Amino acid sequence: MGQGVLTGPFPRVGGTVHCGEVSAEDLAERFGTPLYVYDLAWIRGRVALFHAAFAGVDHLLAYSVKANGNLSILRELHALGCGADITSGGELFRAIRAGMSPDRIVFAGVGKTWEEIEAALDHGILAFNVESRAELERIAEVARGLGVRARFGVRVNPDVLAPTPHRYTATGHAATKFGVPWTETRELYAWALEQEHLAPVGIDVHIGSQIVDPDPYVRALDRVLELAGELRQMGVGLEYLDIGGGFGISYDDGPGLDIALLASRVVPRVAEAGLRLLLEPGRSLVGDAGVLLTRVQYLKRSEEKTFVIVDGGMSELIRPSHYGGYHEIQLVTSPEGRKAQTVDVVGPICETGDFLALDRTMEMPAAGDLLAVRTSGAYGFAMASNYNGRRRPAEVLVDGRDVRLARRRETYDDLIRGEA
Repeated sequence: MGQGVLTGPFPRVGGTVHCGEVSAEDLAERFGTPLYVYDLAWIRGRVALFHAAFAGVDHLLAYSVKANGNLSILRELHALGCGADITSGGELFRAIRAGMSPDRIVFAGVGKTWEEIEAALDHGILAFNVESRAELERIAEVARGLGVRARFGVRVNPDVLAPTPHRYTATGHAATKFGVPWTETRELYAWALEQEHLAPVGIDVHIGSQIVDPDPYVRALDRVLELAGELRQMGVGLEYLDIGGGFGISYDDGPGLDIALLASRVVPRVAEAGLRLLLEPGRSLVGDAGVLLTRVQYLKRSEEKTFVIVDGGMSELIRPSHYGGYHEIQLVTSPEGRKAQTVDVVGPICETGDFLALDRTMEMPAAGDLLAVRTSGAYGFAMASNYNGRRRPAEVLVDGRDVRLARRRETYDDLIRGEA
């Protein structure tokens, strides 16, 4: 790994990685490193792929804001007809600020506060995805105080264990904190039907993240559709079925989820049920549309290891350390005659766990070389931190020849803003 030509949205042109029609070297010189770069044309293409695949049923792409909440990206997705899947009041604020219509926003998450529920009801969101009886009771209480009816769907835990790259990303089995247990769902809907300020309008399922096989989705869907039929017989006026997200992409040479194949199995089932289909793509829209550019500072050799020390680390991209996530890393400009060696690519943070790659065989970089860390458009900047007094990096959007600074690099004053 690390030796091939960048494919997809970041090809080599004249031996140098480009984003759109712009050289990554030029972007790094202009904006500094570490630097996040996103290809807007690629994002548009991914959205179009989803819309085409699911055209056979009334559907809403509720983009998962937690993947990458940059306002410029949210505005672009809004223009492409997407709504939003949010998990906090802050993400609600971002989505609204980006121009997204509240009636295209669904609110997920197990720990919604009173303040967050009130804000969502004030805006008139499409629905809450409810994760527990206690949460639904709180939503009913807040709605009563506001004199409104709260629209919701229960997130059902179907106890379907989908294969995911890490145990942290499996969410549809009985041992996770997510969703209402299958055996309690009917009772919860029955209770909600008796509440004046609750409107049960949907049903939701989310089985995990980075799933590349359609079979677990279909198994979960079939279980939930059977339940949906029973709920309608109980008098629940279901409008939509939300199958969540987690649609896997390729971080290496392996396949991502075939969206067209998934749609061919999902669309007929949901259309026959007469329900609107909600999907929550996040990573699958923006993941491979982004790279992290980072500059080599030093080479360091010990008796056992060769370390490539770069200016970006776990404070910029925590996935390798936190999830064991793999990201292909390449020299942006690959001089002839560089031999492949096995190295650890590490950052400047004072933690042994600060690395971007371990035991990675790649063309041997030199100090000053620019590296591209691929498939960093999702859960990259979104999980960045100020640990070790680090300033979060700039974000740049490229659209063909057009280059926009979507977020400036933080200053040292930003690090202490808000402190007494």
